[in-house]
Amino acid sequence: MDESVTPALMSEKLVSLPSRVNAPVILWLVGLTCLPEVIMTLIDSGTFGDLGLRRQALMLGAFWNGLLMGWEPIYPFQREIMFLSYAFLHGGLLHLIGNMIAVLALGGIALARLGPSGFLLLYALSAIGGGIGFALLSNSEAPMVGASGAVFGLIGAWKFWEWQLRQHLGRSMRPLWRSLLGLVLLNIILWVALSGLVAWEAHLGGFLAGVLFAALVTPTMRYRF
Repeated sequence: MDESVTPALMSEKLVSLPSRVNAPVILWLVGLTCLPEVIMTLIDSGTFGDLGLRRQALMLGAFWNGLLMGWEPIYPFQREIMFLSYAFLHGGLLHLIGNMIAVLALGGIALARLGPSGFLLLYALSAIGGGIGFALLSNSEAPMVGASGAVFGLIGAWKFWEWQLRQHLGRSMRPLWRSLLGLVLLNIILWVALSGLVAWEAHLGGFLAGVLFAALVTPTMRYRF
């Protein structure tokens, strides 16, 4: 096997994929995603008065199913832009922090396999996939925000590469299926705990987009972006 894809640690239960941590492209993406929420949180504190910035940001950048059902857009191409812009808005600092921790943890795996441009393309297409999943499976008229669609796309690519490596080495797939079951249970627990305020449809859409991207771009262990 090519040394560039030899994992640092392998066992029947654990398969560790190569990772590039704290890469500049990941840090810049995280910083850019954090900026809107940090600004809105500061303004929400009342220091600058009630400027209504969060309401305006949601109106302009959130994902609105209504725009796909006849609502008039506020600006040209809003229907198309929202498939990406929603991933740069969050419902609060805790929502943002949770997603960005996941990006920092998983982004290095994608970067090691795909390179900077491939990582960004995976992230963008996963966010779009999350929007498509929400549009197809949800009838909610509430705004949808958050980078979790993109995050689940990173998870989907990671799990495809784990499946690929386990198959290549002849390892058991049981740990992989258990981890996927854990993802399903996590979404159910979050949905119940947050009274349904979890866009599982975006999670599913992003995950499938990530798996599909990895399968098409890196169909075997020898393929890299």
